[in-house]
Amino acid sequence: MTVIGLIVILALVLFLPFIVKPVEHNLELFLFIMGVAAALVSGVMDQHLMTKALQDPIKITLAVLLAGLFTKWAQVPLEKSILTISRVLTPRVFLALTIIILGLASSIITAIIAAIILVIVVNVLPLDRQSEIRFTILACFSIGLGATLTPLGEPLSTITVSKLNENFFYLIKLVGAEVIPAVVIFGILAMFLVKPREGSQGLESAQKTESYKEIVIRSAKIYLFVMGLTFLGHGFEPLINEYVLGLHPMLLYWINMISAILDNATLVAAEISPAMDGETIRAILLGLLISGGMLIPGNIPNIIAAGKLNITSKEWARFGVPVGLITMLVYFVVLFVF
Repeated sequence: MTVIGLIVILALVLFLPFIVKPVEHNLELFLFIMGVAAALVSGVMDQHLMTKALQDPIKITLAVLLAGLFTKWAQVPLEKSILTISRVLTPRVFLALTIIILGLASSIITAIIAAIILVIVVNVLPLDRQSEIRFTILACFSIGLGATLTPLGEPLSTITVSKLNENFFYLIKLVGAEVIPAVVIFGILAMFLVKPREGSQGLESAQKTESYKEIVIRSAKIYLFVMGLTFLGHGFEPLINEYVLGLHPMLLYWINMISAILDNATLVAAEISPAMDGETIRAILLGLLISGGMLIPGNIPNIIAAGKLNITSKEWARFGVPVGLITMLVYFVVLFVF
């Protein structure tokens, strides 16, 4: 019954945001409820998990809150800086460089801060709705991948280095050859798939300054969302332990597409072992990282950017899923065929 219950919850998480408007508009609350349900169904809901779920979102929420306040206070000079740089470069080159720089810098400044800077840039860019969505998604793919290069970037990389008892540069050596080219490619793709408005001589800002109320509400939503992901990840651990662990790296690579809706830090904590060889660990990490950009719940940068820019689940999936699947297919060929 536990397995059936978790499969039903997984199906609800995958499909309801796309077909039920109230769920799509209240994604944070929905995933929190699904997370609690998963933890209860699997029997892992206890005081330790509740304490962890209350503590896990604190750092992320504070970072979002402080960054929101900073961007409110410094919006004008930040926008002027972006305008100045954009006049030196052509719009398409500016788009590409933004994605590449944020992707690589996220390993030091964290994926959260990189996502918040992305939102500021998007609010100044002269883009139509489709181009704005495409640029945001490509940048979030880049940030999600780039942040894994050091233990500072995101929880997944921190947990991986800690669990394997490796040094600061371990992940750069392990997946740098795959991640860095991907970050550059996402930047180049933006030059062809994202079109600045015709006739724009430079970037112009029409962004309204956020109110303190909006900043606090968004931070509260992030807290609830991350709390829900903690419950969801731990709730699915029995299913992962029973049916996923021990599988061939080739299968793990594709199965890890569940990272599109589950917390990849929890998945990496459950799947990775010091007994594994480097090739297996590389396959697991890349499967988690690439698929994390496909849907909004897959990564914290996605959550922050989609929430601030009002990108719906359907809008994200319409572009994010094909990009993610093609990228996964390319890396599958590179990893397992060659």
